[in-house]
Amino acid sequence: MYKNLFKKVFNFTIALIAICLLFFLMISIFVIIFISNSGKVFFKQERPGKNGKVFKVIKFKTMNDNKSKDRTVLPGAERLTQIARFIRFTSLDELLILLNVFKGDMIIVGSMPLLVGY
Repeated sequence: MYKNLFKKVFNFTIALIAICLLFFLMISIFVIIFISNSGKVFFKQERPGKNGKVFKVIKFKTMNDNKSKDRTVLPGAERLTQIARFIRFTSLDELLILLNVFKGDMIIVGSMPLLVGY
């Protein structure tokens, strides 16, 4: 019982502190992506959590929705902007996962859950 309570309090506290410290960085990334992606900033994806409960991971959207002349989606490499490449390379697109930790869907230590299909 104490182990689970300690984990929840620890993850909540660390996520809260990290969100407070990185708030202005997250706002800056939000503005940059808002401008470069024509207003679409967030990417949500379903992932399985504890006991198979599905939750949505929130990330910054680094790929735009550009399509070719025949209306098919372009390959990923062509949809990334220079700033998006940098954001992905530095993993800044995953800062919003702290909100999932804050909500209790994920924990600080551990790997990212695979997609629901896996």
